[in-house]
Amino acid sequence: MNGSVAGGGFAEEIISLTRRPSGLGFNIVGGTDQQYIANDNSIYVSWIKKDGAAYLDGRLQEGDKIVAINGKDLKDLRHKDAVELFRNAGYYVSLKIQRRIFWKVTKEILIYPKHAGERWLEIPFLLP
Repeated sequence: MNGSVAGGGFAEEIISLTRRPSGLGFNIVGGTDQQYIANDNSIYVSWIKKDGAAYLDGRLQEGDKIVAINGKDLKDLRHKDAVELFRNAGYYVSLKIQRRIFWKVTKEILIYPKHAGERWLEIPFLLP
């Protein structure tokens, strides 16, 4: 096989954060009244504060879709209602996130990001 084949999908992850005095350390966008992506009411991470709780944990990434907080589904909420859920979530916060993953096959190596960003995991395999 010459060239490459690209594809992707979604991965879900549960991320537990401990609130710091400055908060959880990230901003969100989206909601029914402020769609970040056309025809999508979801809540997304727009910015991660350096040295904040999310940054120090290292798993949450800008662009991640937050599906639930402490088990509460964020589907079809107004932006301000989602913000209130985050503000009142308590000291220990559990986030269920969805992240788009991309992969490509180049010759005999399947490559996909281990996490969003620039870290890649290479898996050698045999082609027929």
